[in-house]
Order: sequence, then C-alpha cells, then structure tokens
Amino acid sequence: MSTKDYLEKDYYKSLGVGKTAKPAEIKAAYRKLARKYHPDANKGDSSAEERFKEISEAYSVLSDEKRRKEYDEARSFGGFRVPTGAQRPGQGGFGFDLGDIFSGAGDAGGRLGDLFGGVFGGGNTRTTAANRPRRGADVETETTLSFSDAIDGTTVSLRLTGEGPCPTCHGTGAKAGTVPRMCPSCHGTGQESRNQGSFGITEPCHECRGRGMVVDDPCPTCSGSGHAMSSRTIQTRIPAGVADGQRIKIPAKGAPGERGGPPGDLYVRVHVKSHPVFGRSDANLTVTVPVTFAELALGAEVKVPSHRGAPVTVRIPPGTPNGRTFRVAGKGVRRKDGTTGGMLVTVEVMVPQNLNGKARNAIEDLREATAGADPREELLGRAKEA
Repeated sequence: MSTKDYLEKDYYKSLGVGKTAKPAEIKAAYRKLARKYHPDANKGDSSAEERFKEISEAYSVLSDEKRRKEYDEARSFGGFRVPTGAQRPGQGGFGFDLGDIFSGAGDAGGRLGDLFGGVFGGGNTRTTAANRPRRGADVETETTLSFSDAIDGTTVSLRLTGEGPCPTCHGTGAKAGTVPRMCPSCHGTGQESRNQGSFGITEPCHECRGRGMVVDDPCPTCSGSGHAMSSRTIQTRIPAGVADGQRIKIPAKGAPGERGGPPGDLYVRVHVKSHPVFGRSDANLTVTVPVTFAELALGAEVKVPSHRGAPVTVRIPPGTPNGRTFRVAGKGVRRKDGTTGGMLVTVEVMVPQNLNGKARNAIEDLREATAGADPREELLGRAKEA
C-alpha cells in the first residue's frame, strides 16, 4: 500500500483505544476484538475476516514500542518511514501475514502467536507433536479377592488386552527387511499447511496421515499401521488391607508408549468377597458372638475366633447388657503406616427355643426372684410427657 494509505489508517480507532492507552489496555482491546472477529468464529463472513485483518494489523504496530513511536511521529509530522520489519521481500505494501498469527514467525508473529495460544487454545502450529515421544494410555482392569487375601495381601495374575506396537514389525508398520521412509509431502513433520484465502490452516498430512513416515511395503500383520491388538499377563502384588471397591495404581504397567515415550499406568479395581464370620469396619474386623443370659448376668470368659490365628479370650463383666461391643487390640487389618487395627466383638444373647421342664422351672423361679418395678415404666412415662 502507499504511504498515503498507510498514514490514513487510524490504528487506535481500529482497536477502540485512545492515543495514550497503556500496553495492557491495547492488549486487552485486541483480545476482545480478536475473539469476536476471528475467522474460525465467523466462517464464510468476509467482512469479519477483513475486520480481523484490520485489528491484527493495528495490534502488530501498537504492541511494539518502537514501531508505535515511529507510527505516532509519522502521523504527527505528516510523513512516514515504513517501520522496521513491516515490509518483507516478495510482499507488496504492508508486510503483515495472518499466517504469522498462528505460526509465531516474523516480527509480530511471536507476540500474536502467544496471545492466540491463550485466546483460542492454539499456539505455534509449526511446532508439531508428530515425532515427539508419546506416553502410553492408562489401563483399568478388575480383580476379585477372597476376604482373607484382601486382609493379608496377595499376588494376582492380570490378563490385559489392548492396542500396542505390532509384534511383527515392532511398531514401524513396515514388512520385515524393509524400513519406512520420510514422507516427501511433510518432510517428516506429520503436518501440512494450506491457504484459506488470506490465512493458512495446518492439518495432518494427507499422505502419511500424521505419522511423518511412508510405508512402501506394509507389514502383513498390522497392514502398515504399526499397531495391533495384543494380550499380556502380568503378576502384581495387591497390598494388605485393601478394601472392597478400592482402586490401586500400579505405575508404568499400562499401555506401552510410542516413539520412546513412557508407558501409562495400570489401575486395578478390587472386589472383595464376603466372609461367613467376619466383617470389616475401616481397619477393624467385626464379629458377633452368641452368649447366654447367664453369661451376661453373672459374667464369663468366652472364646472368640480370630482371623487366621488361635481363638482369643474375651472377659465379659457381670451385668453386661446385650449388644455391647468389646475391642481386642492388634487383631484387625494392617494399615499403610504399619499399625494394625483391632477386632470388634459384639455379644448377642441367644434365647433358647425349646425348654425342658427343669429349665422352665428355673426361669420361673428367676422371674419371681427378680420381680419388682416394671422396667418399661420410665420409658412409658417419658413417652406420655412428650
């Protein structure tokens, strides 16, 4: 464009800021307008595209302290010297390339590319991840343990099936005795650019489909993809004290990485079968022990089973109420810090279902001997008051 055309452009007006605007104000105004008029958000709207070029051109000058000073001086004195970096070889007029916004190249491109990285989630699209090492995917599986194995810990075999490097070509995609060659279209980058009017789009290479390599003689197992479904069996240790439904992470046992990347992690969801005698409450085992009325009334010492160990003796004091719970230390589940929970023993009276004459007479004598105030009298009184 001519010097006259260039001088007639009001970059401050284009961004909607004053001539004394601070750099932060200029940047904020540009970000707001760029979101509104970006071609991706206004597909097929030529006026939005022109407006986008206008505000981008304005920002390229006003965001650069030196070029802004030259611009202000030129407009003040009625003459203009093309700012440094504004003209490029092979371009007519003002050298502003929308491709630089996304590529990060040129004088203004680095700033605009960084800015759009925050606005549209983009960045420097000429930097491709096609050849970078890629971490393998995380894998999740399940296993079912017996109650005892969950308490004590155990080693299990896990069979995993998933996509990984082809075992025949080891991930190259090429038939044995051959090797892939660099893609002639993208020169190994895995991406190609094409023009869309006044701006460019970068997308996976059509010839190599983003791999950066071309396979002339494909592997018969994977048909040149370099991937195949495979199964593997691994042995892994389930730690002591795992709970039902717990998810255990096993590092680096997931899917293999690509291009030298690390493998993913394996997550094992544990299911624990119930036990006919014991239950669990956090780090404590629970057990319900049947006792007689006489044992609770007169006191007793009763044998209680323990998990994978000899029975333990629990002392029941005289007058113990039904349903009371006693704690036996050190007979529970091992915690992560190395300590062990306890065993919670709950006593439950077993009422005899069939009484012989002697037993019935004894209970009748007990009832007469303990006759007195109604034990429910206080309960009934409180109910009335309420």
